[in-house]
Amino acid sequence: MLKGQRYTSDELMARLKFIVGLSLAFTLTGIVFVILYSLMFIEQPMVQSPNDAKFFELVTPIATFLTGILSGIMLGKSEPDKLPEQPQAPAARQSMVDEVVDEIDDIA
Repeated sequence: MLKGQRYTSDELMARLKFIVGLSLAFTLTGIVFVILYSLMFIEQPMVQSPNDAKFFELVTPIATFLTGILSGIMLGKSEPDKLPEQPQAPAARQSMVDEVVDEIDDIA
């Protein structure tokens, strides 16, 4: 087996997000450049052909889906922030309750 450094689960998750994010970003960039190239440098007829219409129908949801996935990966957290628990001692809590009850009795 490998004798190198072992990564923690947080480090592995960060590496996975980085690799997936890069691959999705390159895919989205490639789609955009292919569309731009096909529109700018390939002679287009005055009327859009049915093949081009189907191509744009197919590429539009793919690009939208990739953009949503990328934003989800970049903004998502692996674990929610946990607030440290500060339990109050039962005796201290009971003494506070007793003080409030005594004050109410004094008022009444």
